[in-house]
Amino acid sequence: MVKLIKKGVYYTEGRIVKEAQAFFTSDKKEAAVKNTLSYAILKAHNAGDEENLRIRFDAIASHDITYVGIIQTAKASGLKEFPIPYTLTNCHNSLCAVGGTINEDDHVFGLSAAKKYGGDYVPAHIAVIHQYMRECAAKCGAMILGSDSHTRYGALGTMAVGEGGPELVKQLLRQTYDVKRPPVIAVYLKGKLRKGVGPQDVALALVKATFASGFVKNKILEFVGPGIANLSMDYRIGIDVMTTETTCLSSIWETDEKTQEYFRIHGREGDYKKLTVTQPAYYDGAVVIDLSRVEPMIALPFHPSNAYTIREFLENPVELLKKAEEQGRKLKGDDSFTLTDKVKDGKVYVDQGVIAGCAGGGYENVAEAAEILRGRSVGTGEFALSVYPASQPVYKALTEGGYVGTLMEAGAVVKTAFCGPCFGAGDVPANNGLSIRHTTRNFENREGSKPAAGQLAAVALMDARSIAATAANGGVLTSALDYEYNKRIKKYKYDGKIYENRVYHGAGKPDPSAELVYGPNIADWPEQIALGKNLLMKVVSVLTDPVTTTDELIPSGETSSYRSNPMKLAEFALSRKDPGYVARAKAVAAEEKTRREAGALPESVLAGLGGFVPEEGTIYGSVVVSNKPGDGSAREQAASCQRVLGGVANICREYATKRYRSNLINWGMLPFTAAKIDLSVGDYVYIPNIADAVATGEERVVATVISGGRMRDVALELGALTDDERKILLAGCLINYNKEKAGL
Repeated sequence: MVKLIKKGVYYTEGRIVKEAQAFFTSDKKEAAVKNTLSYAILKAHNAGDEENLRIRFDAIASHDITYVGIIQTAKASGLKEFPIPYTLTNCHNSLCAVGGTINEDDHVFGLSAAKKYGGDYVPAHIAVIHQYMRECAAKCGAMILGSDSHTRYGALGTMAVGEGGPELVKQLLRQTYDVKRPPVIAVYLKGKLRKGVGPQDVALALVKATFASGFVKNKILEFVGPGIANLSMDYRIGIDVMTTETTCLSSIWETDEKTQEYFRIHGREGDYKKLTVTQPAYYDGAVVIDLSRVEPMIALPFHPSNAYTIREFLENPVELLKKAEEQGRKLKGDDSFTLTDKVKDGKVYVDQGVIAGCAGGGYENVAEAAEILRGRSVGTGEFALSVYPASQPVYKALTEGGYVGTLMEAGAVVKTAFCGPCFGAGDVPANNGLSIRHTTRNFENREGSKPAAGQLAAVALMDARSIAATAANGGVLTSALDYEYNKRIKKYKYDGKIYENRVYHGAGKPDPSAELVYGPNIADWPEQIALGKNLLMKVVSVLTDPVTTTDELIPSGETSSYRSNPMKLAEFALSRKDPGYVARAKAVAAEEKTRREAGALPESVLAGLGGFVPEEGTIYGSVVVSNKPGDGSAREQAASCQRVLGGVANICREYATKRYRSNLINWGMLPFTAAKIDLSVGDYVYIPNIADAVATGEERVVATVISGGRMRDVALELGALTDDERKILLAGCLINYNKEKAGL
């Protein structure tokens, strides 16, 4: 159902043709490169040259796990007002159930910031961030930057990028998003989906085909082809939001009459523009998806790419669940975690179903799920079904259409807009539980379990239709292809008064006299020192996983309640992967403090160096070593928590995403890579003249490893850095860099 073409292709005469078969001349190719939608949109927003892009976005957006840190950082850098529309939403820590008043204190801070600096503020339970931006902010041909990795509005003709908070700070300070021109991959859609197959099924097939090989990593996916016309807007949006899980940089779709109708329904027809690829257009590769061949899918724990057709899975459930079970037992550290016990008499029983968030909570997903459940029951046993419409307008339309009542009659619980089930702050399964979810991710422990406390549950991703079919079958895992239901649902009716009467619309209307309202948990960023002439690092953690997600670097869920207090949040860093990390990092930070106060490294460090004495002008810090860190969330805390604990660098084979590497740089941490890594906790790494190397743009440095009294050299790669990135690293972090620029 999915075919990858890993060499250049042309999109010409409505079809994909391999470059070797196209017989176009070189000048024709040069012109065709500029015929993509991506080229035109990037050009319109670029303040740099053809290859080194410096992008200025049209709007930015954050939610309540990230906006406090962003505003605090920008404020420390001299922020006076928001220069572009900035939407602050409250859809992550909206339950206000952990840490006393601290979640609601942050919401109050957010509203006060919107008033002071001129932004829009969406209160809790009104909408999840991406649904609100789709309904109220996306525009054809525009670019939006969000501090959430699933910032994807390509189906609406908006090229959107999810990045860490410091990249939004740069936009607030009228700086640019700097990136090498990304390759563009055509996603060619043909055919038509069968009844019972939903957008999540297409998305999981796409993720499975592309993730492991890194085929589309840091590239733009451009959706073209006749199959687009056979997809409703809700289906397109549901596929688009999941492109994040391929590790692509962004996405964009051709637009048509259905796109125009979407904007008309939402009262913004003026924001529609027909986007059509000028043919022939050249792409760096292609993904061809035959929609007619897509089947209902399931992504088993613990990654969206661990996907199979439900048919394949049910043919061999014990063997496939056993693989996930073994991985879970490694996480938990014992043999008590079980998944194979879910198979009874050849059937697979699940404990919970959830349809929620920016991927699952759309109108058509929920309405079709209701039709499948019409007249049926989820049962009175352990299985439970929760449904979260993505916004209050969607909820209202579902209510008026009778779909909410149908779900309730079947035994489902319908709740307000909330991202919690996606990141571990809502509907946490029981220990050893298996939950099926139409959400975006199913990483290890993301649903909220804590292996260190003897807890471990698992999540499998599925489409809302097959989740509803499973619910109708009493929790026995079932494909929606096996259920008869009425797919014809009532036309969606949007009510914008909900936002008019509750959302604070302050974009472009700053009030300098307004005061920021601080709760007791909101703390300023600790001061960070500049990069010294030389650098000495102590390895405080070595992570051996093939891929380390940001959830494993800083857990999501209830820990995020402390995201406005850098030092308190840092206490949770690596807690699910390396519980000893925080103490080791703090010990290094204490030794560095002694160095600064006494003017020399303490005896505890010199003893570990076995007689080696670093040159004068050496700063000292900790380093985390891993294979491929940074898959998943855009949360800057994955890097900032290491930094406030005294981290000065990461060393890895490669970075899973651009956004994690950018987070490291913006927090003044050197993003090293190495072809071969042979380091252990307690080893020291010394790099002389590192400041000169960074300042002059050297991409490789030679470091000395001191381990067990022995010394050896190792080559570390810094990779390409922009002028601004080099200055940020030299200054010690983005805050210091901006303070220096502003003379603060």
